Amino acid sequence: MTTQPQTGHDDGSAPRSRPRGAAFLLSQVGAHAATRFAERIGGLGVAPSDVGLLRMIATRPGRSQQSLAEELGVVPSRVVALVDGLERKGLVERRRNPQDRRNYALHLAAEGERVMAGMRDLAAAHEDEICAALDDTQRAQLTELLEAVAAQQGLTSGVHPGYRHLPQ
Repeated sequence: MTTQPQTGHDDGSAPRSRPRGAAFLLSQVGAHAATRFAERIGGLGVAPSDVGLLRMIATRPGRSQQSLAEELGVVPSRVVALVDGLERKGLVERRRNPQDRRNYALHLAAEGERVMAGMRDLAAAHEDEICAALDDTQRAQLTELLEAVAAQQGLTSGVHPGYRHLPQ
């Protein structure tokens, strides 16, 4: 990691070195944003991983657990465990797929719909808080730049890579 000295301390303290570089700043802001997001949604009784799965199911009601596994890049048994947790919380319903009775179609339960409705306002407030230092043009530019980095890194659009590392 490269450092650049900070100078001009009026309090008489020794100058400090600070990390420099986009990768560090992405990590720093990302960790902060993730912590703030988890705090913000805690009142809804869900974790960030729950919200991501609910969003994926809400955008494609009736999708299979297999399709979730493929999109998340995890083994199907991992998705079964994640969906089991959502089902226990009353957020998701598994229904037999009418086209293939061997598979379940995933749908939001009424409580899942309620959580997602609350998430819309919380997500907007979170975005506004994290990006408060930017005007609309800068925010759009930052989003575009981050999308380019994510694509170059082979990240699946809209899917947090953390699902691969969640505890069993």
